[in-house]
Amino acid sequence: MARKTGSHSEITGPKIRAEAQRLFARYGFAAVSMRQIAGAVGVQAGALYLYTPDKEALLFDLLKTHMDELIAAWRAEPAGGDAHARLERFVRFHIRFNLERAEAVFLSYMELRNLSPENFAVIEGLRKAYETELEEILKAGQDEGAFLIPDTKLATMAIIAMLTGVNTWFREGGRLSRAMVADIYWDMVRKSVGA
Repeated sequence: MARKTGSHSEITGPKIRAEAQRLFARYGFAAVSMRQIAGAVGVQAGALYLYTPDKEALLFDLLKTHMDELIAAWRAEPAGGDAHARLERFVRFHIRFNLERAEAVFLSYMELRNLSPENFAVIEGLRKAYETELEEILKAGQDEGAFLIPDTKLATMAIIAMLTGVNTWFREGGRLSRAMVADIYWDMVRKSVGA
């Protein structure tokens, strides 16, 4: 079938990813068909296969893109300072970055089970790379005598789970602003590491 008038690959590709993410987050990966994604984009279902080989590849692309962007954005943050300052930066960064990407965060936690073992391993590796960034801060804090943590790996998992949990309840215009949430969470994390 001919390309739809006015259709451009640089517009259609991102629109397919955006609509797939929205639909997967709303209905779940298993419940969404390629036909539904095509309908939301405004193309024939067959046109999707010009952009992705299958639905799982589309999900993998969404999850990998999110993790790549998360890691790159964190590594672009200003470096330096003691562990206390670095931990505060991490906490505020994680909340700020992920609140802008609620659907991507939701998919990253809820739809991993739909990946092949090979694709799962890639995403798991990226998650571990990001977790290691936090664990290195916690280890440095212990070495500096600034943090009191019985197990840095466990503390890493607990802190990331707590910070990511903001996405499940935060609503713009609610009782707390983003800045207030970041302040409160930083205080809780700081106390949790004995700082």
